Amino acid sequence: MRTPRHRGTALRTLLAGGLVVALASLGHDMPRGTDGGDPDLRLTASGGLATPRNFTGYGFDQCEAPTQAKMDTWRRYSPFWGVGIYISGNSRACRTQANLDHAWVSTQLRRGWRLLPITLGPQASCSSRYPKYGWSVDPTINPDPSNNFGKARRMGSQEAEKAVAAAKGLGIVPGSTLWYDLEAWDYSSRTTALARCHKSALRFVHAWTRRLHSRGYKSGFYSSAASGIKMMDNARSNNTPLTLPDYLWIARWDGNANTSVSSEYLAAGAWNPHRRVKQYQGGHNETWGGVTINIDRNFLDVGRGSYTRPKKHCGGVPVNWRRYLALDPGTSRHRQVSTLQCLLKELGRWDGGLRGHYGRALARAVEEWKADNGFTRSPKWRRAHWMALTAKGQRNLVKFGSANSAVFRLQRTLNASGVSAMSIDGIFDQQTDDALRAYQQKVGGVRVDGITRHDTWALLKQGRWR
Repeated sequence: MRTPRHRGTALRTLLAGGLVVALASLGHDMPRGTDGGDPDLRLTASGGLATPRNFTGYGFDQCEAPTQAKMDTWRRYSPFWGVGIYISGNSRACRTQANLDHAWVSTQLRRGWRLLPITLGPQASCSSRYPKYGWSVDPTINPDPSNNFGKARRMGSQEAEKAVAAAKGLGIVPGSTLWYDLEAWDYSSRTTALARCHKSALRFVHAWTRRLHSRGYKSGFYSSAASGIKMMDNARSNNTPLTLPDYLWIARWDGNANTSVSSEYLAAGAWNPHRRVKQYQGGHNETWGGVTINIDRNFLDVGRGSYTRPKKHCGGVPVNWRRYLALDPGTSRHRQVSTLQCLLKELGRWDGGLRGHYGRALARAVEEWKADNGFTRSPKWRRAHWMALTAKGQRNLVKFGSANSAVFRLQRTLNASGVSAMSIDGIFDQQTDDALRAYQQKVGGVRVDGITRHDTWALLKQGRWR
């Protein structure tokens, strides 16, 4: 996808999504870094995961689906949580896709990636760049106005059927969003020929959307802000009696990592909230973990956005605090003593009450826990101990956009360390990213990149705060 304002170029493998995976994979093959308690990892009726589900965060697109080795390296070291894939369309540049098959898709999902499946088929009849390979291979959208642009509508339905077949062949289940890439064209002129070009393109996408809906898929639409996106918003604002896409993917290379775009192209409330993706930076090389890929950058806000359900602890004992206080034996009826008791209880290290009394029994439990976790025996409870306790659990890979129980643990531990006093909601947002980078900078010895890998978890679990 390369269509900034008035220019288009072939879309590239994109970002973000989650595709299908077998039930056995969820139950028995959850990889390190994927949190089995994530409410977003919910099976559809067909036994797989729809894409892109709920997500707010970064993505990239690049023409060829990367090799597995590249995907694994970028997963660990890049800020991205997904990749887009061209799955159909005769006008796409990457029609062979040597790495892309059912196994590739399911592997990415098991590793936590989110995917946006893309079709680049017939383009606008007034496009200056298509057909790319010749009329017999990739014809443009037929602008014949007869039968309410019946030929264009038929082409849209046919492309949707091809996309669904390709998606199912890759294991992309119904409930997923399939994206149509309509590259940029001149939308400003108003000759009769261009008017037919615009109307036929709109009806093509209408038919694409209706056919996807009939097959159980959602419709996504990618185009430049100045052409396809403006066309869609005009149709919306004019109450055009056509079925419009569920999601928009806006090509607007303004360098701003968000889903905002000038109202000249798209009204602020249109396809909002959580129904937009924005390609905000065009082709450039990025290197993560020593692996370089030429990409476009994107920011996604889809589904419900990144979210997770709050979890009750010990029947409702509060465990999320902006500050975790030092505690000493003798403290009575203190809410954070109840927090300590609850967290120890969940680890099987406390079987007493939860009323907030720091008595002899709790002091003994604290001393035993400290001895088992590398701390000097003492009944006093301090910052490092809070950190080690709240960080307890799997060393999940989490970064911007993650939303699960591991993020709750991370946020509690960062607050306990003193580098932040954030509201704890289990969503890895900018505030969490800033706090994690501050912690990594403060303690040293790890990359300062806002990604929680094994090395950062190790420091958190050791109670390192300086």
